[in-house]
Amino acid sequence: MRALRLLLICGALLTALGAQLSAQAPSFAETKKQAEAGNSKAQSVLGAMYANGEGVPQDYAEAAKWWRKSADQGYAKAQYNLGLLNENGIGVPKDLAEAARWYRKAADQGYADAQSNLGFIFCNGEGVQQDYTEALKWWRKAADQGNASAQYNLGLMYVKNRKAADQGVAEAQSNLGVMYEKGDGVPKDDIEAYAMYNLAAVTNDLARKNRDILARRLSPSVQLLAQQRTKQLQQEIENREIERLKKEDQKRREEMKKGA
Repeated sequence: MRALRLLLICGALLTALGAQLSAQAPSFAETKKQAEAGNSKAQSVLGAMYANGEGVPQDYAEAAKWWRKSADQGYAKAQYNLGLLNENGIGVPKDLAEAARWYRKAADQGYADAQSNLGFIFCNGEGVQQDYTEALKWWRKAADQGNASAQYNLGLMYVKNRKAADQGVAEAQSNLGVMYEKGDGVPKDDIEAYAMYNLAAVTNDLARKNRDILARRLSPSVQLLAQQRTKQLQQEIENREIERLKKEDQKRREEMKKGA
Protein backbone atom coordinates (compact mmCIF):
# COMPACT_ATOMS: atom_id res chain seq x y z
CA MET A 1 0.00 0.00 0.00
CA ARG A 2 2.79 2.36 0.99
CA ALA A 3 4.88 1.52 -2.11
CA LEU A 4 1.86 2.03 -4.36
CA ARG A 5 1.14 5.39 -2.73
CA LEU A 6 4.76 6.44 -3.28
CA LEU A 7 4.55 5.58 -6.98
CA LEU A 8 1.25 7.42 -7.27
CA ILE A 9 2.66 10.45 -5.47
CA CYS A 10 5.73 10.59 -7.69
CA GLY A 11 3.55 10.26 -10.77
CA ALA A 12 1.21 12.94 -9.48
CA LEU A 13 4.18 15.15 -8.68
CA LEU A 14 5.49 15.03 -12.22
CA THR A 15 1.99 15.50 -13.64
CA ALA A 16 1.30 18.48 -11.38
CA LEU A 17 4.63 20.02 -12.15
CA GLY A 18 4.16 19.56 -15.85
CA ALA A 19 0.82 21.32 -15.59
CA GLN A 20 2.64 24.40 -14.31
CA LEU A 21 4.73 24.55 -17.45
CA SER A 22 2.72 25.42 -20.55
CA ALA A 23 4.02 25.67 -24.09
CA GLN A 24 3.89 29.46 -23.85
CA ALA A 25 5.55 29.65 -20.43
CA PRO A 26 8.50 32.03 -20.02
CA SER A 27 11.96 30.58 -20.69
CA PHE A 28 14.09 29.30 -17.85
CA ALA A 29 16.18 32.47 -17.87
CA GLU A 30 13.10 34.73 -17.77
CA THR A 31 11.49 32.67 -15.02
CA LYS A 32 14.65 32.69 -12.93
CA LYS A 33 14.94 36.45 -13.29
CA GLN A 34 11.38 36.91 -12.01
CA ALA A 35 11.96 34.39 -9.23
CA GLU A 36 15.11 36.15 -8.06
CA ALA A 37 13.10 39.39 -7.99
CA GLY A 38 10.78 37.72 -5.43
CA ASN A 39 7.80 36.74 -7.59
CA SER A 40 6.22 33.81 -5.70
CA LYS A 41 4.53 32.27 -8.74
CA ALA A 42 7.75 32.45 -10.74
CA GLN A 43 9.60 30.83 -7.84
CA SER A 44 7.07 27.99 -7.85
CA VAL A 45 7.37 27.54 -11.63
CA LEU A 46 11.16 27.66 -11.39
CA GLY A 47 11.02 24.88 -8.80
CA ALA A 48 8.89 22.87 -11.22
CA MET A 49 11.46 23.45 -13.99
CA TYR A 50 14.22 22.09 -11.78
CA ALA A 51 12.09 19.12 -10.71
CA ASN A 52 11.09 18.31 -14.31
CA GLY A 53 14.45 19.11 -15.89
CA GLU A 54 12.86 21.76 -18.11
CA GLY A 55 15.59 23.94 -19.63
CA VAL A 56 17.99 22.85 -16.88
CA PRO A 57 19.36 19.53 -15.52
CA GLN A 58 16.90 17.91 -13.13
CA ASP A 59 17.70 18.88 -9.55
CA TYR A 60 15.20 18.21 -6.78
CA ALA A 61 17.32 19.94 -4.15
CA GLU A 62 17.23 23.13 -6.21
CA ALA A 63 13.51 22.61 -6.79
CA ALA A 64 13.02 22.39 -3.03
CA LYS A 65 14.98 25.62 -2.52
CA TRP A 66 12.77 27.62 -4.87
CA TRP A 67 9.55 26.06 -3.67
CA ARG A 68 10.56 26.98 -0.14
CA LYS A 69 11.01 30.61 -1.17
CA SER A 70 7.60 30.58 -2.84
CA ALA A 71 5.95 28.67 0.00
CA ASP A 72 7.28 31.12 2.56
CA GLN A 73 5.31 33.78 0.70
CA GLY A 74 2.15 31.70 1.04
CA TYR A 75 1.96 30.22 -2.47
CA ALA A 76 -0.23 27.10 -2.07
CA LYS A 77 1.13 25.07 -5.00
CA ALA A 78 4.66 25.43 -3.69
CA GLN A 79 3.54 24.50 -0.18
CA TYR A 80 1.90 21.36 -1.53
CA ASN A 81 4.96 20.41 -3.57
CA LEU A 82 7.19 20.89 -0.53
CA GLY A 83 4.87 18.55 1.35
CA LEU A 84 5.36 15.91 -1.35
CA LEU A 85 9.14 16.24 -1.24
CA ASN A 86 9.27 16.04 2.56
CA GLU A 87 6.88 13.11 2.71
CA ASN A 88 8.98 11.06 0.31
CA GLY A 89 12.49 12.34 1.01
CA ILE A 90 13.00 13.71 -2.50
CA GLY A 91 15.49 16.59 -2.65
CA VAL A 92 15.23 16.99 1.13
CA PRO A 93 15.57 14.65 4.12
CA LYS A 94 12.37 12.67 4.71
CA ASP A 95 10.37 14.46 7.41
CA LEU A 96 6.71 13.51 7.83
CA ALA A 97 6.05 16.21 10.42
CA GLU A 98 7.38 18.82 8.00
CA ALA A 99 5.30 17.31 5.19
CA ALA A 100 2.20 17.59 7.35
CA ARG A 101 3.04 21.21 8.16
CA TRP A 102 3.29 22.22 4.50
CA TYR A 103 0.23 20.22 3.49
CA ARG A 104 -1.76 21.99 6.19
CA LYS A 105 -0.64 25.42 4.99
CA ALA A 106 -1.79 24.62 1.47
CA ALA A 107 -4.92 22.83 2.72
CA ASP A 108 -5.91 25.86 4.78
CA GLN A 109 -5.94 27.83 1.52
CA GLY A 110 -8.34 25.32 -0.03
CA TYR A 111 -5.79 23.37 -2.12
CA ALA A 112 -7.66 20.09 -2.69
CA ASP A 113 -4.67 17.79 -3.31
CA ALA A 114 -3.06 19.01 -0.09
CA GLN A 115 -6.32 18.44 1.79
CA SER A 116 -6.48 14.88 0.44
CA ASN A 117 -2.87 14.10 1.41
CA LEU A 118 -3.33 15.67 4.83
CA GLY A 119 -6.31 13.39 5.38
CA PHE A 120 -4.13 10.39 4.54
CA ILE A 121 -1.45 11.54 6.97
CA PHE A 122 -3.96 11.91 9.81
CA CYS A 123 -5.54 8.57 8.98
CA ASN A 124 -2.18 6.80 9.27
CA GLY A 125 -0.65 8.92 12.03
CA GLU A 126 2.37 9.87 9.92
CA GLY A 127 4.11 12.92 11.34
CA VAL A 128 1.00 13.71 13.38
CA GLN A 129 -1.03 11.95 16.02
CA GLN A 130 -3.45 9.56 14.36
CA ASP A 131 -6.87 11.19 14.22
CA TYR A 132 -9.66 9.72 12.10
CA THR A 133 -11.89 12.70 12.74
CA GLU A 134 -9.27 15.04 11.25
CA ALA A 135 -8.77 12.64 8.35
CA LEU A 136 -12.48 12.71 7.60
CA LYS A 137 -12.55 16.49 7.87
CA TRP A 138 -9.81 17.01 5.30
CA TRP A 139 -11.03 14.30 2.95
CA ARG A 140 -14.48 15.87 3.09
CA LYS A 141 -13.08 19.27 2.12
CA ALA A 142 -11.13 17.74 -0.77
CA ALA A 143 -14.01 15.52 -1.90
CA ASP A 144 -16.33 18.53 -2.00
CA GLN A 145 -13.97 19.99 -4.60
CA GLY A 146 -14.16 16.81 -6.69
CA ASN A 147 -10.88 15.23 -5.56
CA ALA A 148 -11.21 11.57 -6.62
CA SER A 149 -8.63 10.25 -4.15
CA ALA A 150 -10.42 11.85 -1.20
CA GLN A 151 -13.77 10.52 -2.40
CA TYR A 152 -12.30 7.02 -2.66
CA ASN A 153 -10.71 7.23 0.80
CA LEU A 154 -14.03 8.31 2.33
CA GLY A 155 -15.54 5.13 0.92
CA LEU A 156 -12.73 2.99 2.34
CA MET A 157 -13.07 4.72 5.71
CA TYR A 158 -16.76 3.84 5.80
CA VAL A 159 -16.11 0.15 5.10
CA LYS A 160 -13.36 -0.01 7.74
CA ASN A 161 -15.43 1.71 10.42
CA ARG A 162 -18.59 -0.23 9.57
CA LYS A 163 -16.88 -3.55 10.24
CA ALA A 164 -15.43 -2.33 13.54
CA ALA A 165 -18.67 -0.61 14.58
CA ASP A 166 -20.60 -3.84 14.02
CA GLN A 167 -18.28 -5.44 16.57
CA GLY A 168 -19.05 -2.74 19.13
CA VAL A 169 -15.88 -0.63 18.78
CA ALA A 170 -16.85 2.80 20.17
CA GLU A 171 -14.33 4.85 18.17
CA ALA A 172 -15.54 3.32 14.91
CA GLN A 173 -19.16 3.99 15.90
CA SER A 174 -18.27 7.60 16.66
CA ASN A 175 -16.52 7.95 13.29
CA LEU A 176 -19.54 6.52 11.51
CA GLY A 177 -21.72 9.00 13.34
CA VAL A 178 -19.67 11.82 11.85
CA MET A 179 -19.85 10.26 8.38
CA TYR A 180 -23.63 9.88 8.52
CA GLU A 181 -24.14 13.35 9.97
CA LYS A 182 -21.98 15.00 7.29
CA GLY A 183 -22.81 12.66 4.41
CA ASP A 184 -19.17 11.62 4.00
CA GLY A 185 -19.02 8.61 1.69
CA VAL A 186 -22.61 7.71 2.65
CA PRO A 187 -26.03 9.34 2.26
CA LYS A 188 -26.65 11.91 4.99
CA ASP A 189 -28.75 10.30 7.71
CA ASP A 190 -29.39 12.04 11.05
CA ILE A 191 -31.12 9.00 12.56
CA GLU A 192 -28.19 6.70 11.81
CA ALA A 193 -25.74 9.38 12.95
CA TYR A 194 -27.54 9.81 16.27
CA ALA A 195 -27.75 6.05 16.79
CA MET A 196 -24.04 5.60 16.15
CA TYR A 197 -23.14 8.46 18.48
CA ASN A 198 -25.51 7.03 21.08
CA LEU A 199 -23.88 3.59 20.94
CA ALA A 200 -20.41 5.07 21.30
CA ALA A 201 -21.39 7.64 23.95
CA VAL A 202 -21.13 5.08 26.77
CA THR A 203 -17.32 5.24 26.60
CA ASN A 204 -16.53 7.96 24.05
CA ASP A 205 -16.73 11.60 25.19
CA LEU A 206 -16.56 13.03 21.66
CA ALA A 207 -19.46 10.84 20.55
CA ARG A 208 -21.49 11.97 23.58
CA LYS A 209 -20.81 15.60 22.74
CA ASN A 210 -21.69 15.14 19.06
CA ARG A 211 -24.87 13.26 19.98
CA ASP A 212 -26.04 16.04 22.27
CA ILE A 213 -25.32 18.72 19.66
CA LEU A 214 -27.16 16.76 17.00
CA ALA A 215 -30.11 16.15 19.34
CA ARG A 216 -30.73 19.89 19.65
CA ARG A 217 -31.77 20.15 16.03
CA LEU A 218 -33.82 16.96 15.86
CA SER A 219 -37.54 16.93 16.50
CA PRO A 220 -38.85 14.71 19.34
CA SER A 221 -40.32 12.27 16.81
CA VAL A 222 -36.99 11.91 14.99
CA GLN A 223 -35.16 11.46 18.29
CA LEU A 224 -37.59 8.66 19.16
CA LEU A 225 -36.81 6.94 15.86
CA ALA A 226 -33.09 7.38 16.52
CA GLN A 227 -33.46 5.82 19.99
CA GLN A 228 -35.27 2.87 18.44
CA ARG A 229 -32.53 2.52 15.86
CA THR A 230 -29.95 2.55 18.67
CA LYS A 231 -31.70 -0.38 20.38
CA GLN A 232 -31.89 -2.25 17.07
CA LEU A 233 -28.17 -1.79 16.40
CA GLN A 234 -27.29 -2.77 19.96
CA GLN A 235 -29.34 -5.94 19.63
CA GLU A 236 -27.60 -6.77 16.34
CA ILE A 237 -24.19 -6.31 17.98
CA GLU A 238 -25.20 -8.55 20.90
CA ASN A 239 -26.55 -11.21 18.53
CA ARG A 240 -23.29 -11.23 16.56
CA GLU A 241 -21.34 -11.59 19.80
CA ILE A 242 -23.53 -14.50 20.89
CA GLU A 243 -22.99 -16.21 17.54
CA ARG A 244 -19.24 -15.66 17.81
CA LEU A 245 -19.16 -17.21 21.30
CA LYS A 246 -21.25 -20.17 20.12
CA LYS A 247 -18.83 -20.82 17.27
CA GLU A 248 -15.86 -20.62 19.62
CA ASP A 249 -17.54 -23.01 22.03
CA GLN A 250 -18.35 -25.43 19.21
CA LYS A 251 -14.79 -25.29 17.96
CA ARG A 252 -13.45 -25.95 21.45
CA ARG A 253 -15.75 -28.96 21.88
CA GLU A 254 -14.63 -30.41 18.54
CA GLU A 255 -10.99 -29.99 19.50
CA MET A 256 -11.63 -31.71 22.85
CA LYS A 257 -13.25 -34.66 21.05
CA LYS A 258 -10.25 -35.00 18.74
CA GLY A 259 -7.91 -35.00 21.73
CA ALA A 260 -9.94 -37.60 23.62
